[in-house]
Amino acid sequence: MQQSPIIILGIESSCDDTAAAVISDGKILANVIANQDVHKAFGGVVPELASRAHQQNIVPVVDAALKKAGVDKKQISAVAFTNGPGLMGSLLVGSSFAKTFALALAIPIIEVNHMQGHILAHFITENDGTSNKPTFPFICLTVSGGHTQLVKVFDYFTMEVIGETIDDAAGEAFDKVAKMLQLPYPGGPLVDKYAKLGNATRFNFPHPKVEGLNFSFSGLKTSVLYFLQKEQQINPNFIEENLNDICASVQKTIVDILLINVKKALIKENINQIAIAGGVSANSELRTRLLELENENYKVFIPKFEYCTDNAAMIAITGYYKFLQGEYASQQITPNARMKI
Repeated sequence: MQQSPIIILGIESSCDDTAAAVISDGKILANVIANQDVHKAFGGVVPELASRAHQQNIVPVVDAALKKAGVDKKQISAVAFTNGPGLMGSLLVGSSFAKTFALALAIPIIEVNHMQGHILAHFITENDGTSNKPTFPFICLTVSGGHTQLVKVFDYFTMEVIGETIDDAAGEAFDKVAKMLQLPYPGGPLVDKYAKLGNATRFNFPHPKVEGLNFSFSGLKTSVLYFLQKEQQINPNFIEENLNDICASVQKTIVDILLINVKKALIKENINQIAIAGGVSANSELRTRLLELENENYKVFIPKFEYCTDNAAMIAITGYYKFLQGEYASQQITPNARMKI
């Protein structure tokens, strides 16, 4: 008798993207994301507006994912959802929906750590059966608007943070610099766009002096701010006339800081596999520079763009591996805005 597939519905609502995905035996069937344009007018995510938009989006997004996957809700084995870290109001919408949906179907719920999800996105098998999965152990650089960490990954759920930012995240640095350059939110992708047209060695910015494998980006932001103020006193049109070169120079500095510690970590831990995860892993300069490590006999794993930014496929695949271990959550579970790996 043929065994029924394990079908996981994944829900992601940690910040401002409402997402749902369906995975069957580790293979992605659907990955649907609804973005929230409402925050652009405010130059950043407004938590209250984010939670309201999640309430509007969650039912249509889940419905769209199930239809795209060709899966009836009665076929679902369990519902996996982001339980943290993230914005509390946003997390509550996703977790409440997941608990109610699962309760109605009498199936288990599985809580997922958002950052673990980003790392385990590397283990998604595509619908055509293709995959590019690292073997254990490997080092993962997780870079987003809220996190910058070097994680040693021993297996699916045994991970150790061996380096992290002591202040701001790399993604936050990109967005704050973009704001200084009067670029609209979200600014990180625009810095990347303009940097492709600029000279990355035109302007020099300092690297922080931080112990071990930790990172720091607050000093860089301050340095860029003072640099722009000084140049604009001389030429009020400095930013407009030099935008591409400024973006390229700042981006190079951030990527340099990240890769210096990546190389240190690989040598220190005697590991030859490096993966990246999180929203900033979509940055073209970081992806290109990381791939250059393959010339030094390192194995590099870079996720598809759709698995870099917040998405539910990474939540569903994490839920799948937890389901295999019987790691279910209680209906009494509550979100944790500051959950750690």
